[in-house]
Amino acid sequence: MKVIMTTKVDPASMNILDKLVEYFSFREVEIRFDGNPVFKSGDTLILTTNDEMIYYDGLDDAIAKALGTKPEIIAFASRHSSRQKLPALTTHVTGNWGKAMYGGRDEDLAVAQPNAMKLALLKMYELNDLGWTVCYEATHHGPSVLSVPSFFIEIGSSREEWTNERAGEIIAETIVHTLKEYGKKKFKTALGIGGGHYAPKETKRALEGDLAFGHIAPKYTHPLSRDLMIQALERTEGEVEAVYVDWKGTKRETRETAKSVADELGLEFIKD
Repeated sequence: MKVIMTTKVDPASMNILDKLVEYFSFREVEIRFDGNPVFKSGDTLILTTNDEMIYYDGLDDAIAKALGTKPEIIAFASRHSSRQKLPALTTHVTGNWGKAMYGGRDEDLAVAQPNAMKLALLKMYELNDLGWTVCYEATHHGPSVLSVPSFFIEIGSSREEWTNERAGEIIAETIVHTLKEYGKKKFKTALGIGGGHYAPKETKRALEGDLAFGHIAPKYTHPLSRDLMIQALERTEGEVEAVYVDWKGTKRETRETAKSVADELGLEFIKD
């Protein structure tokens, strides 16, 4: 079972849910989750909660308790907010490199699914006829306490974009495509180190080449400890083959730690 998670408090999330039901054969079923209707199409369920999803640690266990089975993956359909109000379509995995300011636990990372996020990035880029930015975001916010892979896929960055019907259609189609195909693909998987929050170099490499990124640790989280790098590698589904460093966007101490971890584990070290 695959889960698309939505929330009633998020206009972008409700926009995406509406488009999933309108265009992709989801039908309401008799069960409820958090008191809300559940929609099903094939092996995929749409669940809705009543609060912000970033604080829903243990969601996979709550789903298992309510439905009798744990999902294999969770796609969080969400809004993205920024002070710049940048019109954007984004994807990222959750977790906290430091103190947990917005959900999750301190220095705790959720399970990344690099194939899914790369497919989402590629599909959003393909469908993007809005002229908006399409990119990864660095790993941030909660929930971090999840034992199954998950990713956020978002419409940003103000109410005007959150309620844009075409944006809702793009994200709905991207989610359906990603959940159908991610298990069939095999990309070269990397841990991303450095750069800004919107991971421009990692995004470019994923769109133009064979790399698929799991966790991405931007410069503002540095210096990054060895333990957190190891956790990021371990909390990635599948085999991580490389450590990728945005050289100018990484502090020296973190570059050295990244090189040491790559050498220790026999991973390719990529400087860009």
